[in-house]
Amino acid sequence: MRLIIVGPEYAGKTTLAENIVAWRNEVMGPATPLGIVSYHDHFMLPWVGHWDEIPEEDLKKFMDLGPELKEMFSRYQFSYHLEKQLYDDSDHILIGFHIEEAVYAPLYYGYGKAGEYGDRQGMVRSLERHIMEMAPDTILVYLKCSPDAIRTRLTDTPHERGYLRDEDVDHVVERTEFFTKYSMLRYRITIDTSESTPEQTMKEFVDQVGPLLNDRDRLRIQAHSILSDS
Repeated sequence: MRLIIVGPEYAGKTTLAENIVAWRNEVMGPATPLGIVSYHDHFMLPWVGHWDEIPEEDLKKFMDLGPELKEMFSRYQFSYHLEKQLYDDSDHILIGFHIEEAVYAPLYYGYGKAGEYGDRQGMVRSLERHIMEMAPDTILVYLKCSPDAIRTRLTDTPHERGYLRDEDVDHVVERTEFFTKYSMLRYRITIDTSESTPEQTMKEFVDQVGPLLNDRDRLRIQAHSILSDS
């Protein structure tokens, strides 16, 4: 599967990705013998790469960098995650990715505003053209969530490294909706998580993704079913 899971912070993207990987392992088998590669969820600063493997003092040094250097590193992140070696894997699951960057960079990171060098709205188009050339079967999974639900989660269960502020919730919801609505990616799933449990969200994903799976994924499901029954 090629998935890009987008939505405002607190919409449930990471939780859904974890459930998708568990479902994938059950119906298709792991993408690797050990099922190590799961999804890429490190595009919101300071989630620079696998941040849990980076010393805290190094993360602080990175966050103290100016916006120009952060913008350069961000471009590296996107370029690396669009390399052929990753798309050659059985699954390539990205969380937030270019749409999250286009929403958050001008708001919080100090770069990427319209008309500036590194304009992130223009970058969205450029990256999506590349994605459509490399993997036209990519599915955009959009998790909608109401501003009220996000504010409740922001207060009740704040993220350890979250950026979102209460006063910016409406703006983030609107901009995420904008970039999703005008995305060039042809295959779409939309799930409203405002009042859904993770289990309900996952069920809706499975119901919607079935008709969008590519031939390779369908063969993986058939082969895994045969092997499991033998």
